[in-house]
Amino acid sequence: MRTGIIGLPGVGKTSLFKILTRAHVDAKAARDAMHIGVAKVPDARLDQLVPLYKPKKVTCATIEYVDVAGIAKDRARDTALLVEMRQMDALVNVVRLFDDPAQPHPAGSLNAARDVESVEIELILHDMDQVARRLERLEKDLKRKKDPLLERELALLLRCRAALDAEQPLRQLEFTADELKMLTGFMFLTRKPMLYAINLGDAEAGEINRVVEKHGLTALAAKPQTAIVPFCGKIEAELADLPDAEAAEMMAGYGLTESGRDRLIHATYQLLGLISFLTAGEPEVRAWTIPRGFTAGQAAGAIHSDIERGFIKAEVVFWEHLLAAGSVAAAREKAQVRLEGREYLVKDGDVILFRHSG
Repeated sequence: MRTGIIGLPGVGKTSLFKILTRAHVDAKAARDAMHIGVAKVPDARLDQLVPLYKPKKVTCATIEYVDVAGIAKDRARDTALLVEMRQMDALVNVVRLFDDPAQPHPAGSLNAARDVESVEIELILHDMDQVARRLERLEKDLKRKKDPLLERELALLLRCRAALDAEQPLRQLEFTADELKMLTGFMFLTRKPMLYAINLGDAEAGEINRVVEKHGLTALAAKPQTAIVPFCGKIEAELADLPDAEAAEMMAGYGLTESGRDRLIHATYQLLGLISFLTAGEPEVRAWTIPRGFTAGQAAGAIHSDIERGFIKAEVVFWEHLLAAGSVAAAREKAQVRLEGREYLVKDGDVILFRHSG
């Protein structure tokens, strides 16, 4: 799963990319370059399972982030930029709410709602161009020959056009499974889940929980496939370079109970509709990423196709029950270990041992 970091120039996109991925980016090349990095998904459950198994290796789930070049007016329709953005599964729009006299905001003032709308309009204009080109082709084809499938696509795209004309992103519309299949090839930018990363100044660090209301973003936060996570870029950059104990002390000084990095990664994971199931043993304790709604058979395939093909049963215990019991054997004695079939819907935090043939 790839998540693109976008936003207006000077909002702290590359800084956020470095915070999330711990990547080292050349500041001189950072402005217009595109960077790709991987972030580990923090998971306290793995840490708690380690004393039970004393594994040789611990592996976290990961998310791939792409630092996409800044979006200026008309820049979003630049071909290379669009091609990259369309490959993303979700987008993170970095919104600036920090003051920096050395780098004034291009618009002359800080206004989160205005900047959110500015980027969204560029994405909408791109999707409108796509819809218009396809509608022109469909209308020509339907004049030559009636086709029920093309007529359904025409009706769907007319509905999309109406929403876009009203400056409504397509992520806010509901579609049937068949309609989603028809839309897949378009890779519309406004259909992608959107996380707004609000980059604050240090003075607002202690007011993280009030930021959405304070800056008039409550209605935006309530929209479908949308999330808002405030963070303090300068503080997070300092935290990234500190040992855990010192970082915890610094966060406490600012009244923060969790780092912005962890909150942003967790929000991305949730927005993408992902969950983690766990496998545990002496060789490795590991979190595996799957979409919410995956069956045990599909989860087995996330490990290896041979396991999915030879699936017999899944031995499942919820992580909290395993910790409380102290071992799988003890959890089994308490009837907390279940044998599930291929169609079992995996839950976030399930610890699974797959029984398979071959």
